[in-house]
Amino acid sequence: MIEISKAHKTIDYQQIETLANTIWREHYIPIVGKSQIDYMLEKYQTVAAINKQIATGFEYFLIRYDAIPVGYISIKQEENALFLSKIYVLSTYRGKKIGKAAILFIEEQAKIYRLKNIRLTVNINNTNSIKAYEKLGFKNVGPLVTDIGNGFVMDDYQMVKELF
Repeated sequence: MIEISKAHKTIDYQQIETLANTIWREHYIPIVGKSQIDYMLEKYQTVAAINKQIATGFEYFLIRYDAIPVGYISIKQEENALFLSKIYVLSTYRGKKIGKAAILFIEEQAKIYRLKNIRLTVNINNTNSIKAYEKLGFKNVGPLVTDIGNGFVMDDYQMVKELF
């Protein structure tokens, strides 16, 4: 059974930090390299970094499968869209419809906020994720390069899903 619940305690943020450390190292080191992942995990996925993001309007959610934490989501309400900042699932739990359930949950959040679309960014070399997002109705609207400091950039595509 898939359960998605709002992260709102330090223990939740610690679980997210642990999940991020596992998922990001496994998935992204082959795409962008270890030094960039080390930097990004410290900048974006520590308990302290998550607390800062929440203070600026981000919301985090833990994804559990049969009561086991297996992934997480981060979203932020914007003026015209719900920004899907993060959606990650442990590789050993992929293929169990968790990603699809998470996207349906995110769509419901967008509707609650009365937003007509969801936007996200995805690394241009993350071909499997791009294909998965396209299968879920997201359209690639073009490249987006973001300087994240320390000599690193995020070389992404921006993708949008319109909600009807």
